[in-house]
Amino acid sequence: MNFENTTGSIANIIDHTLLKLDTTKEEMNALCEEAKTYGFASVCVPPYFVAHCKNQLKETTIKVCTVVGFPLGISSSFAKAEAIKRAISDGADEIDAVVNLAALKENNWSYLRNEVQSFTRATHLKGRLLKIIVEASIVDPADLAKLCELINAEEVDFVKTSTGYHGGATPEMVKNLRKMLNDEVKIKASGGIDTKEKAIELIKAGADRIGASKSLDLL
Repeated sequence: MNFENTTGSIANIIDHTLLKLDTTKEEMNALCEEAKTYGFASVCVPPYFVAHCKNQLKETTIKVCTVVGFPLGISSSFAKAEAIKRAISDGADEIDAVVNLAALKENNWSYLRNEVQSFTRATHLKGRLLKIIVEASIVDPADLAKLCELINAEEVDFVKTSTGYHGGATPEMVKNLRKMLNDEVKIKASGGIDTKEKAIELIKAGADRIGASKSLDLL
């Protein structure tokens, strides 16, 4: 990847993100226009705005990404799977779903396996892309390794490092995840990425996608 061509090479792997609590439709319109202007990979938006953004981007190749179980991930697996189905019905192309870390802390691996399976079924049956958010900064390394084994087995498309609420992505984190994951599982680095330099370091460490609310600063 040619990092000198910043708007061409970095923009097309950025999920242009706006997930704040009081987001307005006008801000969503601006987000979509920026995505068109700079050629971002996707806009990552609240489920409430998926249909609206899909309409705004209907004549482009820019994807609409949304979040499920965000930011805590502690709602039931059934509720999250149904939320995925609804988001896809509304037009979502990509789903960023938070895994249940409470189940992980209890070593309830059968629950986690069933949850990830329900996520993959809901997305892949409709030909959509799934990113599992693992909050790598707060998960015990041994547990993170087990979780990555589970993710490898279930053919998840991406692991996303963070929601951004509990620490952000670092190059070391991305490198560690890359060692734990199959080559087919890509990595989305997210959280605290507010400069071009940080983005490039994460990409060099192995990130395939960048999630950022300050995307324009990265260009």
